[in-house]
Amino acid sequence: MKFRLLSALLIITHAATAKEGMWIPSLLNVVYSDMQSQGLQLTAEDLYDANGSSLKDAIVLFGGGCTGEIVSNDGLLFTNHHCGFDYIQYHSSLKNDYLRDGFWAKSRSEELRCDGLSVVFVVRMDDVTEAMRKGITATMSPTEVDALLQKNKKALEEKYKKENPLLGLQLKAFNYGNQYLAILTKSYNDVRLVGAPPSEIGKFGGDTDNWVWPRHTGDFSVFRIYADANNEPAKYSDKNVPFHPAHHLPINIGGVKEGDFSMVYGFPGRTEHLLTSYAVDFITNQLNPMRIDMRDQTIAVLEGRMRASDEIRIKYAAKQSDVANAWKKWKGQQIGLTNFRALEQKRAFEEQYAAQCLKPEFRAYAQVLPKLKSLYNDVNHLNFETQLFAEYMYYGPELFNFSYRFHELIENYDTLQAKGKLAATLEELKQGARAFYKDFDLETEMAIYKRLQPLHDVKYNKRGAADSKQAASLPLDYMKSVFSDSTALFKLLAKPGKGMIKKLKADPFYAAANAMTTDYNARLRPQVGDYNKQIDYWMQKYTEGMMKMFPGNYWADANSTLRISYGKVDGSYPRDGEHYTPHTTADGILQKYYTGNPDFAISSKLKSLLEARNYGTYGSNGELNVCYTGSNHTTGGNSGSPALNAKGELTGINFDRSWESTMSDIMYNPEICRNIMVDIRYVLWVIDVYADADYLLNEMTIVR
Repeated sequence: MKFRLLSALLIITHAATAKEGMWIPSLLNVVYSDMQSQGLQLTAEDLYDANGSSLKDAIVLFGGGCTGEIVSNDGLLFTNHHCGFDYIQYHSSLKNDYLRDGFWAKSRSEELRCDGLSVVFVVRMDDVTEAMRKGITATMSPTEVDALLQKNKKALEEKYKKENPLLGLQLKAFNYGNQYLAILTKSYNDVRLVGAPPSEIGKFGGDTDNWVWPRHTGDFSVFRIYADANNEPAKYSDKNVPFHPAHHLPINIGGVKEGDFSMVYGFPGRTEHLLTSYAVDFITNQLNPMRIDMRDQTIAVLEGRMRASDEIRIKYAAKQSDVANAWKKWKGQQIGLTNFRALEQKRAFEEQYAAQCLKPEFRAYAQVLPKLKSLYNDVNHLNFETQLFAEYMYYGPELFNFSYRFHELIENYDTLQAKGKLAATLEELKQGARAFYKDFDLETEMAIYKRLQPLHDVKYNKRGAADSKQAASLPLDYMKSVFSDSTALFKLLAKPGKGMIKKLKADPFYAAANAMTTDYNARLRPQVGDYNKQIDYWMQKYTEGMMKMFPGNYWADANSTLRISYGKVDGSYPRDGEHYTPHTTADGILQKYYTGNPDFAISSKLKSLLEARNYGTYGSNGELNVCYTGSNHTTGGNSGSPALNAKGELTGINFDRSWESTMSDIMYNPEICRNIMVDIRYVLWVIDVYADADYLLNEMTIVR
């Protein structure tokens, strides 16, 4: 009895410090006083200021899907190792295996060019809800509302672009269109790789530890932003100079302790915490099981072949990481949503919502839930097919997606030739092909296809096989595909003409990819798009009604826009009998190494440094902290986000969540949802002691 009472009190304590929500920096007034009560020592203007320097000026959208932070006045940038992974892999070879050995530029001239990589700063965020919803009435149909929204959006875009011709513009909907923001941005496209730890540090634990606590991964990499002589964006050039930010983050190496204020500032990708039970039912009982099943097979092939060959390991490192990341996340999401009865909780809330609709003041919302239920019943099978197409086309056998890159050439050959664009198109395709074959292995590809083809064509593709004119009983022959052999493809492309087009068009993989994509474009995408417009229309009303029936501070779902989440440095009690402390130390690296699991393999250099407890100035009380957890609400896109203390100083880099926490994209549970950060002291230890790249520390602002 005493144990149960203690457990209950602990849960209440943790729930009180855990803070759900990803808050828009320009609209922090609704939670700012609460942030202060939790320990924040900054003003609201310190966090976000449209007209002066603030923390937002040190935060960037990195590569379109991660976050980065500026840590020096010369544009030095920290993000995650897995965020920079594609570029680390791109520059790796058997001769220079930066994945295995790490990379550190010893001077700025050695920093590596990263074509295609950009970072985006937020300049200003304006509330334009009134202008976007101008003219919309309660009696309008979904089609009429959508048409008016598009009209208003076009007018706003023209206005903003005229007033701000040198800035980027995003018009974003929040809370399903109950609010709109115009976000002005500035992009820098000359970003160079400065340093990255070896995978034994940056990816320590591999798939074994992914989405798992306790964690000991030094998940960071270092880049630098370059600009022209006026500090403005410019294409790559030897004449460019390091970018000078309006603000860079000071780094505090005093450490964090349980109960300290913690804040994560970044670009979370997507959450869906307002979903109805109809959507959650589909995700947990249909969609996630299919996606997990498909990726189970791909991962089994990749892991076996990558461990058998260094060449294959380098070629497929980025793909394996990409495929495995979502796969393990979905598994954890399934566990969390099931164990905490998310579907039951959603249904219980909807019963309360329906009961409120009986009141006269809320009767206008009475038809919302029945409409949403009907729409999901009609669209779920289409959504299933759409996601199956995406899994097979983009995350399965690579020849489908690769061969379809030639679609414009094949279908518009005469037009390209007539307009004088044929030579440029062929050269662009050849460049893309060279990059593709650099990381392609035919045996690996065939093994993946052999596993996935029966799942796609027989088990899951009940309707699509017929609709896309594919024979489920006829597996494709790689030996008959010109795309399987780089030499054969380049030889064919060297002789443009009708014969080339005929052979490309008849290729079995192009034919299959074209059939699947045509079916998607002609049948699935239009229907799903129409249903989504209707769902968005009713979700806007559903959310509007929710806010009126149950007043409070509502946070808008993540949509890759700048957000702040806050809470405490905190552990958790995820399961009966288990207590997660909020930090890990270097001792845990050695403990995992001694298990013999290849995901925990480390070099003799790292092993000797840790065994000697050579922690430099970064240890405390004979320990070197590696990672820590907090109750900050995060999601994909927050990878690389700065973890900040109450003074806005960098104390860690966010990179993951515990497995139980992946449910937080749909439902946040304060008892168990924890984000995982690499301790900045471990980051600096790796740079200074392990990599001997301490010259980088000279340009940082270190708070001791």
